[in-house]
Amino acid sequence: MTSTFTGKVAVITGAARGIGAGVAREYVRRGGRVALIGLEPDELAAVAADLGDAAAWWEADVRDTDGVSAAVDAAAAHFGRIDHVLANAGIASYGTVRQIDPEAFERVVDVNLNGVFRTLRAVTPHVIASKGYVLVVSSLAAFTPLAGLAPYNASKAGAEALALAYRQEMWVQGVRVGVCHPSWIDTDIVRGAEADLPSFKAIRRRLPWPANGTTSLEDCVEAIAHGMAKKKRRVYVPKGVAVANFTKPIFSSALAEPVAKRLVKKTVPAMEREVEALGRNHSAHVPVTKG
Repeated sequence: MTSTFTGKVAVITGAARGIGAGVAREYVRRGGRVALIGLEPDELAAVAADLGDAAAWWEADVRDTDGVSAAVDAAAAHFGRIDHVLANAGIASYGTVRQIDPEAFERVVDVNLNGVFRTLRAVTPHVIASKGYVLVVSSLAAFTPLAGLAPYNASKAGAEALALAYRQEMWVQGVRVGVCHPSWIDTDIVRGAEADLPSFKAIRRRLPWPANGTTSLEDCVEAIAHGMAKKKRRVYVPKGVAVANFTKPIFSSALAEPVAKRLVKKTVPAMEREVEALGRNHSAHVPVTKG
């Protein structure tokens, strides 16, 4: 187990905290080296310090094409190769379509979808050279869109579609591409949303399994590391998320609408009131601008 990634190098975006930082630590524990890319220099430096010479970090915003490319190229030059990529950087927003600040909506899409594109574009020559593997982090939300999370739902569904198209493009290059679909993971984003919006927590409790539960960060990291080691096509966290993939036509069908309507009649107005009172469209820890 500890030698799974010996001699290998991973690039991880959104590596300052949560899933990204956790996977970085596990990758190094299994013998690899990691390039940490993100927006929070203090957090990135702390993760890198914990990991020693096996890690290095670069501050870059996935909304910045040149910045991402420079960071990836610098990581390849520093370590001499790139074998694995975890396109993990992502954010969420609060509020319904009629309520959310347009800039907040656009920012979610730019990070979660366009940011994945910029990452893929930057790493492609390096993973072609190593015949490597790229894992794009989508979400359970790609299969089960929820009211009040429209930009997150749309961006994660788009990230899945982008990854699937990229997979086909990379077949001829000998590069394997996977898509990761986490449900709710015990990270700052989920904890922050539940603290900020009691209605969000109430909605989750009423959803069917596995959407009504929270998976530990440790279990999520283990699943992703296993997926990277095996170069898997799909990584579901927890495994039950696979059911949502196969049943998504039912979720969006007229058959499910009566249940969904009953759910949102109270929860959507409550969420709108909570977001208005909160005065912001995102978790407090999320850096709004670079630096």
